[in-house]
Amino acid sequence: MTNLRQIFLDSNRLTSMIPANLLSMKDLQILNLSSNFLSGSLPLEIGNLKAAYSLDISFNQLSDKIPTTIGELQALQSLSLAKNNLQGSIPESFSYIVSLEFLDLSHNNLSGVIPKSMEALKSLKECNVSFNRLSGEIPRDGPFRNFTGQLFMNNEGLCGDPRLSVPLCQSNSIRRSSKRKVLLLVISLSGMAAILIIAIGALLNLRWLKKPKSSSGIELMSAAKYERFSYYDLLHSTDNYNESNLLGEGSYGSVYKGILSDGTIVAIKVFNLLVEGSLKSFDKECEVLKSLRHRNLIKVLGSCCNLNFKALVLKYMPNGNLEKWLYSHNHFLDMFQRINIMIDVACALEYLHYGYDAPVVHCDLKPSNILLDEDMAAHVSDFGIAKMFGQGESILHTNTLATLGYIAPEYGSEGIVSTRIDVYSFGIVLMEIFSRIRPGDETFSGDLSLKSWVEDSLPDALQVVDANLIRPEDEHFTDKLKCVTLIMKLALNCCTECPRERISMKDVLAELIKIKHQFQFLMTHTVRS
Repeated sequence: MTNLRQIFLDSNRLTSMIPANLLSMKDLQILNLSSNFLSGSLPLEIGNLKAAYSLDISFNQLSDKIPTTIGELQALQSLSLAKNNLQGSIPESFSYIVSLEFLDLSHNNLSGVIPKSMEALKSLKECNVSFNRLSGEIPRDGPFRNFTGQLFMNNEGLCGDPRLSVPLCQSNSIRRSSKRKVLLLVISLSGMAAILIIAIGALLNLRWLKKPKSSSGIELMSAAKYERFSYYDLLHSTDNYNESNLLGEGSYGSVYKGILSDGTIVAIKVFNLLVEGSLKSFDKECEVLKSLRHRNLIKVLGSCCNLNFKALVLKYMPNGNLEKWLYSHNHFLDMFQRINIMIDVACALEYLHYGYDAPVVHCDLKPSNILLDEDMAAHVSDFGIAKMFGQGESILHTNTLATLGYIAPEYGSEGIVSTRIDVYSFGIVLMEIFSRIRPGDETFSGDLSLKSWVEDSLPDALQVVDANLIRPEDEHFTDKLKCVTLIMKLALNCCTECPRERISMKDVLAELIKIKHQFQFLMTHTVRS
């Protein structure tokens, strides 16, 4: 027992407390006790799991404080203690878990502040502390720069950056002072302020008189979050839309690389207004992207809009799109890169489906809409035909506009839109990224499709896997093949004909993370052997 590397006891009806001897297995790498009825406190002995990189004890009935010994788990990458009754503060010792990527403490009764020291966790991609009783300022630096308000919601005492949908923090820098000093300060500042207001008023009035009545760039998005760009700003930044700056072309327009006056490199999506539907696509992208913010969604910096010109200014993705990396002979993605990219995409879709007030369906997921930044992190883009559901809605009917090969059957034949159509498209992309064969490949005709080809090949995934990814002579051939087989089975679960039978995006994400951890375990165990 002491030599066990993985324990999966999730989704049983286990009761009582977590036995301390279970946490004495120093070689244990994965422990999953989620979805049981475990009670009592989290034992101090949890600090003994020095080799663990995945712990999931969510959906139980644990109470009391999180022990500070949890900070001793420096190999830990994923930790979920969500949906328990944990109390007390978040231990400062979390900042010692330097490998931590995913942390979920949501739906507990935690109080106090979020430790500022957690800004040092450079690998942290998600920190969900929603639905607690936390207070104080949300840390601003390190990984917290990329987090969204959904991760902190329903904590009435939290404050910080308004983009996180929390109030600004009250300044505590002004200390008590004598009334005389305060009065003198107020009088002097008031005099200076009056002079400044008069000067600013005169300048603004002069500027208003000189301002032309028609603007070359009208910002459609929130001025607090997005910058306004004029037509001439974008014209100069792209060298008059020179072909050398063309990054790609789509159904509704073209994307150019641009360099702004301050040196910032951006991507500029220019809509071709002569194409039917392009104006609607522009409006839809503005509507969706101004409402959403997630590290794995493309970031919009601003827009430009006048009668004859529409463009979005986006964060530049130096590594292009996933399609280029799959099919260019000059690029190659290894096993971990492919898994991590699909985990990023799953994170984005899980946020769209569950992280906003009402579901958002992308409707056109495919490799060319998955962009890669300088760290090869994936960002889902192109929301031109996305659907935002109203409160209480879960199904819509619309015209089918998505790309053939990736379309769910009910969307293609009946125009039925639900979050399940994104799950279907995700499954197709998952098969594609590991087989390196497009769903529209000329070898597929009649009843033969990418999905049926993969389905018929299992359990022998070697028939369909990218030949450049796995070769029989590889050192870790068997381990890689096991991993790909699990992934292909997951992809098929995403692509069942009946929408109700498809796995949810939450479960897809959890399964992918589990597969990644199992693969890491297999590789590590093989090396040690």
